[in-house]
Amino acid sequence: ASPAQKLVFNRVNGKRPQVLLPQISAPEECYTLAHEENVRFIYEAWQQVEQQLDSSRSGESTCGPVQYVEKTPNPGLKNFVPIDLEEWWGQQFLAKIQNCS
Repeated sequence: ASPAQKLVFNRVNGKRPQVLLPQISAPEECYTLAHEENVRFIYEAWQQVEQQLDSSRSGESTCGPVQYVEKTPNPGLKNFVPIDLEEWWGQQFLAKIQNCS
């Protein structure tokens, strides 16, 4: 019996500790290596943007990304709440564990 493979999520900015999650094989969800590379690339790029935004807000940097804010917000989006992807993935992971038990 070989040991279970683990998914490793590394934070670029070091704000949270490394998380090791056991991989659950789910035939309905099959991720290719290219998909995982794309997700990793986007995640790491977004972490860099967030870090640069944080440093520009605290006055550490005079240049960097600029956060777009609409001058006249769309009234249809008044109650819009963005999704917390980390929370969503955590819920999906826990649901898979509960369904496998």
